[in-house]
Amino acid sequence: MDWTHTGLWLAVVTSGFYHGVNPGMGWPLAVSAGLMERSSRAFAAALWPLTIGHLLAMLVMILPFALLVALVEWQRQVQIAASLLVAGFGFFRLVNRRHARILARIRPTQLGLWSFTVAISHSAGLMLVPIYLGLCGAAKLDDGHEAVRALINANLCMAVLVATVHSLAMIAAGGALAWLVYRYLGLKFLSRSWFNLDTIWALSLILVGALSLAVGMTRQH
Repeated sequence: MDWTHTGLWLAVVTSGFYHGVNPGMGWPLAVSAGLMERSSRAFAAALWPLTIGHLLAMLVMILPFALLVALVEWQRQVQIAASLLVAGFGFFRLVNRRHARILARIRPTQLGLWSFTVAISHSAGLMLVPIYLGLCGAAKLDDGHEAVRALINANLCMAVLVATVHSLAMIAAGGALAWLVYRYLGLKFLSRSWFNLDTIWALSLILVGALSLAVGMTRQH
């Protein structure tokens, strides 16, 4: 089974939209900021730290793998290990629904730190790891003749690009939903329509890990 380059980028954007619509990733905080200040500027200003925090969390997850895939002869093993890690955490989230206690200690005004911490505690970036590894393979670099430094630089640039595209898609979806609630739907809609994606999130991690594992197992040495 092969994932095309276009399909992989579509997965990056789709996972961003998926994170964005999840209230747990923070868009209700932007609504709260706008309503408390009674200002659209306050609403818009709250979106930036949420974006930056999420982006940093994605990079923390992806960058170590960007260095690992420079070990060309171990790429298959790295992908298999990453797949098992993603699926394993999905099973863990399915069984353990409790959220990290540290989130209760972060003030609502510390939006960037809150966004970073919640993304790390949910291991949101793990979903991007198999996709990122696939994109590195899709780049068709001549690994046997590339200098190690050039290969690492290419991997790091791809990691930053994947994290950035994902985070922009996340805040676009979350920001649009937050704007609808703030401007038109109101808090009553939020209280009546609150939805929790924890179970779907855990199942998504398992699915992504399983698909990536299947790809890694069928990849030739």
